[in-house]
Amino acid sequence: MNEELSRLLHEDLEQRQANHLFRQREVVEPIDSTHVLIDGKQYVNFSSNDYLGLTHHSKVLDAIARSAQSSAGSGAAGLITGYTSLHRDAEDAIARWKGTEAAILLPSGYQANLGAVQTLASVAQARGREVRFLIDRLVHASLIDAVRATGAEFRVFPHNGMTKLQRVLAQGRATQASPLQVVITESIFSMDGDAADVAAIAELKGQYDFVLLLDEAHGSGVYGNDGAGYANELGFDSLADISIVTLSKAMGLAGGAICGSKLFIDGVLNHGRAYIYSTGIAPAICAAIPAAIEVMREERERQARVRSLARRVRDALSISSTPNDSPIIPVVLGEVARAIEASVRMRELGMLVIAVRPPTVPRGSSRLRVTLSCDHLDDEVSKLIDALKRA
Repeated sequence: MNEELSRLLHEDLEQRQANHLFRQREVVEPIDSTHVLIDGKQYVNFSSNDYLGLTHHSKVLDAIARSAQSSAGSGAAGLITGYTSLHRDAEDAIARWKGTEAAILLPSGYQANLGAVQTLASVAQARGREVRFLIDRLVHASLIDAVRATGAEFRVFPHNGMTKLQRVLAQGRATQASPLQVVITESIFSMDGDAADVAAIAELKGQYDFVLLLDEAHGSGVYGNDGAGYANELGFDSLADISIVTLSKAMGLAGGAICGSKLFIDGVLNHGRAYIYSTGIAPAICAAIPAAIEVMREERERQARVRSLARRVRDALSISSTPNDSPIIPVVLGEVARAIEASVRMRELGMLVIAVRPPTVPRGSSRLRVTLSCDHLDDEVSKLIDALKRA
């Protein structure tokens, strides 16, 4: 390795270790949807995003097994030969589920957000129009990275800061250039488990007619009819111009999807570099998508169960937010060392609860990020509550 690069890496990683911010992986073997094996010891997993337990559902696994016998991979990008009937059927199933005209699959939720933002910026710039992104301060890193990469103007408004958002929208409309304004937010935020003020956004959209990109990564599956999402649950099905679904959360799979009008999806096919230059997701994953949606439709008790458990834990720990039944429960401890120490104590008690540190969360808000699954047992949740109270 280049000596200068080696020195820089050594200094940086050493500093991260000193600040308790050094990251590394460990081998975690799944046993089922809520239990894992680490170094030969079993733990109850309270760190997964598998809210509905679909990673190990027999219908989902059977769909993967049947398809995997025909082809292991797509072999090419979707615009070459990597678009099969399984991809088409999966996208159609997602669009029907989300109530949109069309959907397009990408290898990850990160790339779905990237492809959607790239398309918005590229289309506007191709037609000589300025684009201006307005971003909630707590949106996922993939959205921030995507917007920054476009080089377009962007403004960050305080988390759910509707007064500031309205002021920024008014400023944009008052400019002579009158840019295409795009508001970006999540439905359920990944670190705090709270929700966007969807009703207020709808009211602003009626006044300023902006484009809304809504990331439903953590809302899909947990909320809405058949898990169609948080906006659907509140009756704002058609509010978002572009909706993002991450298949690796409640659906228990891998990949992401952009949902919207057929016109916008055609735009992604022509402008979304994250899609154009990526090999299509494995056909076996595509086969599992309709199966996962079917489970959500037929086994609605899964959604009810995980939300009930979330209310129980939140009430016991006096952690409130809107909504009060999100399965993402932040136990904010402040300093990094304190969060790490609490995570170690939880593991000693047989529970895997990961400490989340900056830059994933703001400085001074390091936390245990507890996530629940419908498959967690009542006794396991009782032990979790007792342990968190002590932490």
